[in-house]
This record gives sequence, C-alpha cells and structure tokens, in this order.
Amino acid sequence: MGKNCDELLSKAMSDAAYAPYAEVRETQIAAMNERLHEQGQRIKLVALRAKDAEIAEIRSLADAVPLLLPHTAYKSYPESFLTEKKWDRLTKWLGTVSACPTDQVDLSGVAEIDDWVEACARAGLFVACSSGTTGKSAMLVASQKDIDFSCADGIAAVQWGSDIRAGDMRTPAGAAGAVAFTHKNQAMGQAMMAAFVDPQASHFRSGLPPVTVGSLTKMITLRKAIADGTAKPGEIQDYERETEERQRGLDQAQVGAVEDIISKRDKKLYITGMWGALYPFAEAVRARGYSAKDFHPENAVYLGGGLKRAQLPDNYREFVYETFNLQPRFIYQMYGMQELGTSMPRCKEGHRYHLPAWLVCLPLNKEGDALVEGVGEGKVEGRAAFFDLSMEARWGGVISGDHIEIDYSPCACGNASPSIADNIYRYADLEGDDKIGCAGTVDAYVRGLS
Repeated sequence: MGKNCDELLSKAMSDAAYAPYAEVRETQIAAMNERLHEQGQRIKLVALRAKDAEIAEIRSLADAVPLLLPHTAYKSYPESFLTEKKWDRLTKWLGTVSACPTDQVDLSGVAEIDDWVEACARAGLFVACSSGTTGKSAMLVASQKDIDFSCADGIAAVQWGSDIRAGDMRTPAGAAGAVAFTHKNQAMGQAMMAAFVDPQASHFRSGLPPVTVGSLTKMITLRKAIADGTAKPGEIQDYERETEERQRGLDQAQVGAVEDIISKRDKKLYITGMWGALYPFAEAVRARGYSAKDFHPENAVYLGGGLKRAQLPDNYREFVYETFNLQPRFIYQMYGMQELGTSMPRCKEGHRYHLPAWLVCLPLNKEGDALVEGVGEGKVEGRAAFFDLSMEARWGGVISGDHIEIDYSPCACGNASPSIADNIYRYADLEGDDKIGCAGTVDAYVRGLS
C-alpha cells in the first residue's frame, strides 16, 4: 500500500486509531487515490467505473463517489451461474470484483456452490457469502491478510468500546442459533474466543448444522419458487419438512442454551448474539425464574448487527441487560457490514459508533450519486457509503442500503473522530424497496464482463 494508506493503518490497534477528522481528511483523500492507482486497473469493475466517469485521480471526496460500488454489485452475477452450475463463469464473475486473479482456482471436482467456495479458499480467495433475501447471496472475496486484519481490529475495537479486556478468561454463553459458515466468520469467532474466553471453559454445542451458502441458496430459491407458483408439489413437501425439522432442532437447542447459561450464572460470562435472538433467549431465562440478581455482576455481551427486521418491544435492550445483569461498561455494540473489513465500536458515554482513521465515511443523497452538503462539519445525514482503506482483495468503496446521521463534532465520550448516531435504519425497511442510482449500470457492466 502507499505511504498515506500505511500512515492511517499504522494507527490501528493503538490509541490514535480514532483520530479527529480534521487531522486525517487530507491523508484519507491521498490514500484513496493510492488505492485507485494500486487496484483500479486490477478490479475490472472499478476500472470501468473510473473510465466512464473520466476519473484518473482522486483529489477530493467528491471524486471518490462515482467509484463507489453499490452493495448489490456483489450479487450481480446471473442466477443461472448457480442454477446451471456454471462454476467457470461464476469464477470469471468473481474476477470482475476482485483485486486478486482468479485463474488459479482449480474447479476440478466442484459439483455444488459449497465446493466452489472451498476451491476458491484453496487458491487463497476466501469468499464470504451473505444471507440475501432475493435468492442470491452477496459474494465478498477476502485475502488471508484481510481476515487477519479484521480479527485484530475486531479485538481492539471491543477493548476501545467497552471494559472487556483480552485475558479476561470469561465463560462463553448465548442464545442457540444456526451459524452462517464463512472462513472469515470462523476466523473472527476463534479470535474473539482466544482473546476473551478461558480456554478451559465449557462451550455449549447446539448440534445445529452450520448454514452454508449452498443450504441458504437452496432454501431461498425454493421459497421464491413457492411464491411465484413454479415449485413442484414434492419440492414444497420437502421445504415444509425441512422447515419443521429446523424449527424443532432450534427449539431443542434453545432449551439446552437456557440450561447452559443458568448453570453458569455464577461465572463471569461472555455472551454473544444479535437482538433478535437474545430477546427471546432472555424471556426463556426469565420464565425459569432467573434474572439479574442471579448472574455475575461483571458479565459481558458482544452485540453485532441491528434488529434484522425482528419485531421487538420498545424496551428490548433494557430487558436483555436486566436479565443477565449487564452493566454499561461491559456492553460492546458495533456497527459494521459484510462489505467492510473494519468495525465501528459504540462508545459508552455518547452511544455513537466511531470511525477509525482508515475508514472514510461518504454520506450520500438517497440516490447514492452525490455527497450531501456539509460533510466534515457538525451533523449531516444521508445514505451511508464508506471507503475501507484496509481492504486488499477487493475495492474498499461501497454504497450501503443504510440511512445514517454522522456527527463530525466531538462526542460526549471525549473522542473527536467522526461518529454515527445509534438511529440507523434501512431504506428498504421503510419503503419496501431500495434503488441506488448506479446499481443498474453496474449490473450491466458486470454481465458484459462475465
């Protein structure tokens, strides 16, 4: 990476990570320009975007906007590549959004999508596949260096945003749930456990199979077929049977998880999960007659993600906190997305998500084609877009589906880095659909290339 990018990344895992915006803005712009020259021609989609916008240099934040990729770019492959098992074509598509060559992927023996993911991993391309709702998963490639950075950054972010510390020797617990398997998720989970959990502590094993991209794609595709009337009667029966079996397995696992955390109530716990799972988990613990008075006063919780469309009562946070005796200084919550390799920790005093120096926020208008006015001064709101300068295997610039309010003034916690208010929402949740202006153009580009 270039000297400006290296300068910003050198702040990682240190007290200087969350630097005031005024101190890093010009370095961030220069670093994005370095990334354009380093990756611009290697990532075919970025090269086409730069050519179309006639941008050869990034000299301002506005120059970076036409080069941002909509989050939908990572699911822009034709669906037929999956349904017709065109693994060579899917590999070629991956090459359009990757900074790493894909011609070393050995496709011999690849029969299903999960085989393809493993074949990419053997070539050093770790593909994380998100859980889409449209029948297609976003496929996000990472290098080993990307994964290693995310693990180290994630541990540092927990310690910045809470009083949870590496070496705490905690006992793991949490709600049962089927875990989405990706190499990155596995590596990050192991890194967090190694940092905060006693290696001799018992782990609850749910017995639920991991959710692979293959199983996920199969279920979503079948759900679509049922909705549009093209599913065969046998396929519908299989779907209903699998759904019932999964629910029974989850119900049984949840009973076991509740028993597990109750049995560990005198231990200093490390609880993980998302709100949609933790709230009913807390309800089940309360139903057994246990609450804050029964749990250790230094329990910790790692909260990732928002509600994910879960319908919970207004006091869902307080209910979970009070169930497990969670104190503010041991509550870690972060904002992030699969498209980024960097975490944004929520501070204890201001309840805002802070951006480290190497993560550039570019708040855009609803259409996603221009910066909003006032960037860099006070509070502004708009569509969240970011440029993650830590990314090696793919382009760091992405336009999300989130609406955010970002504040460039000092936070109540005393930190002066840019920070995002804890009132994030998705455009699709309010409007039922979300159109990013450049998404159609990007989709056409990729189909022409792959």
